[in-house]
Amino acid sequence: MDTPTPTLSKHLKLKTMSQSLSQLYIHITFHTKYNHDLIKADVEKELYAFFGGILKSNKSMPIAINGMDNHVHIFCIMSKSIAPSKLLEELKRNSSRWIKTKGEHYKDFAWQGGYGAFSVSPSKVDIVKRYIQKQKLHHKGETYQEEYIRLLKEHGIDYNEEYIWD
Repeated sequence: MDTPTPTLSKHLKLKTMSQSLSQLYIHITFHTKYNHDLIKADVEKELYAFFGGILKSNKSMPIAINGMDNHVHIFCIMSKSIAPSKLLEELKRNSSRWIKTKGEHYKDFAWQGGYGAFSVSPSKVDIVKRYIQKQKLHHKGETYQEEYIRLLKEHGIDYNEEYIWD
């Protein structure tokens, strides 16, 4: 027995009801080129706000942004319409261009070539948010290099230390 073919109008109705849904929590961290202490207090808050604007313009929602003079941590809900590598390219390229306008100290500013990006379980959102908000306190007991290696190990990411400090 043949199955009747759905009509075009029935097919179109089914198409308009489909949805693509996601809730992708991501913790991103990257450092200044050669891990130099380049981010001064005079631009820090403005830089973090600038990152927030880049995230929003890429349909991603910032949760917490903070860092130190040599690195940043960005915790956000990532848009389903952008790849992590593209989002990082937007964040780093635009912020580097922006910070170079902030004075002579920043004229040669650059971010490292790579980055770390870690998925976060919804049950850990508050923990990661607090962790990022308390970066200055946290780094009284751990360097960025120690922190980054720890994060890579905690997330089971293989790495070659020869290439992560460019």
